[in-house]
Amino acid sequence: MSEQRNVEDEAAGLRWIGVHSYEKPQSGAPGMRGSISLTAARGVEAEEFLIRLGADREQLRCQDLYKERDELTISSGVDGHVSRAMYGTCGDWVYVLEDQGWATWFMGYRSVAAMQPLIGEEIVCLTLNHHDAPSLILHAPRDGNVREAEFRGDADWSPELDAALRAAGAVFPSLYDGVSTEEEVELYYEEHADEIPARVFAGVGRYCSLSIDRATVERGMLPLALLPAPLI
Repeated sequence: MSEQRNVEDEAAGLRWIGVHSYEKPQSGAPGMRGSISLTAARGVEAEEFLIRLGADREQLRCQDLYKERDELTISSGVDGHVSRAMYGTCGDWVYVLEDQGWATWFMGYRSVAAMQPLIGEEIVCLTLNHHDAPSLILHAPRDGNVREAEFRGDADWSPELDAALRAAGAVFPSLYDGVSTEEEVELYYEEHADEIPARVFAGVGRYCSLSIDRATVERGMLPLALLPAPLI
């Protein structure tokens, strides 16, 4: 019974996204499973946040499902790469999922004024950065600033987020805890490297009280957002 409960919890939380982070996206699949990056925001309306990421208002209001993405024609006015993302809401949060190997918000928030967080908005981004490691945790904690750490690092600028990551086992013993030598820490990271993404996603899910149903994502049943690559 406990094993079944763990499977159900994983499917409904965020841990499952990290479990499959090393998998390549499935070509031709209706939805997503592998290589998913996550951007979540609160303190801003869903449509407004997506438009600031580059989405077209009319396209959003059509409420096309992600599974229908290959049937749509991209506007001739859009140049370059377009991320076919899916999005949804959970509690106070709007979330965006992309399986292109990185998150659009991460690529653009430094150079695109509309993507920069405003005071009162909170943004958490987990970008895998398969194109340019390492994977990163980014956090804008309502003060208009963005801080980042590698997946294997702590988030000491945000005690609540840091506590959630530690509780999920994403932050391993450090020299500052006075319990390990540098060599022991490195060996521990090497031994558990494959587990880090799952633990990071689990910790962020716990911090945000954010749950995204795996079956819905894999079936492509969330709405589609077309996000042009930021000009950087």
